[in-house]
Amino acid sequence: MSGERKERTVRVRIAGRVQGVGFRYWTEETACGLGLAGWVRNRRDGSVEALLSGPADDVAEMLRRCHQGPRAAQVGSVEILEEGGTPPAGFEMRPTA
Repeated sequence: MSGERKERTVRVRIAGRVQGVGFRYWTEETACGLGLAGWVRNRRDGSVEALLSGPADDVAEMLRRCHQGPRAAQVGSVEILEEGGTPPAGFEMRPTA
């Protein structure tokens, strides 16, 4: 069915050198640029966790970009933790969990 856009929501964890390099700010800016809703936060284990929601193609593009991240990052892995979930309106940065 052409013209129909499938929505997708995923929760992901990005590991590697991803804290202290502006990864959360980069994620917020990049996700908003793609028109995605969701949130991002640091994890106490040194990873970054995000919920990304929007058109499936745009979520896939964001996941591709997460493998690179901002310039100073060294991404070791991008793991999809779960599909689904309810995103907030817009995109927000959340406190460390």
